[in-house]
Amino acid sequence: MSLKLSVIYYSTYGSNVQLAKWAEAEALKLGAEVRVRQVQELAPQAVIDGQAPWKANQEATKDIPVASSDDLDWADAILFSVPSRFGNVPSQFKQFLDIQGGLWATGKTVNKVVSAMSSAQNPHGGQEATILSLYTSMYHWGALVVTPGYTDASVGLAGGNPYGTSVTIGQDGKMIEDVRPAVEHQVRRLLSVAEKIKA
Repeated sequence: MSLKLSVIYYSTYGSNVQLAKWAEAEALKLGAEVRVRQVQELAPQAVIDGQAPWKANQEATKDIPVASSDDLDWADAILFSVPSRFGNVPSQFKQFLDIQGGLWATGKTVNKVVSAMSSAQNPHGGQEATILSLYTSMYHWGALVVTPGYTDASVGLAGGNPYGTSVTIGQDGKMIEDVRPAVEHQVRRLLSVAEKIKA
């Protein structure tokens, strides 16, 4: 059965786009159709231009399309990847969720199979709270949340977040934990559940 996966992310410095690309690679390997989309940037360009890593990431991802309601409607499964902002989703991502009222009102978010990943610059920087706050919106959507739980050893090796893969970003901008196997497991689990729901 062919499954459609939308990977929707927001990434300031590149960590969450990397998580999204790992997810895409695993899903393609499993035979899924995949759309990778970034949410619209809301920060003033002058602010972005003033931070070299932010500007470099913007330039590196300029060809990735901006997410739309159609990307949610199209998908059988949705994987979100967001950095933590004070234990919550970034304003850019919150706006994307907030403008889905039309999709929600027509019942098109019901039974969408969803999961989420996150990042922060320290081990207790709000990754779990960020994922859980995103899931609150999913409950309102009537979506079916699929977490990795402790269903594979890769979850523990990636830091042990049962709500979704999360990563700590060091001062050098690099990921501290090796989370790629956990991302791949999360994608496999998400698509496995989506396949059952679609059937």
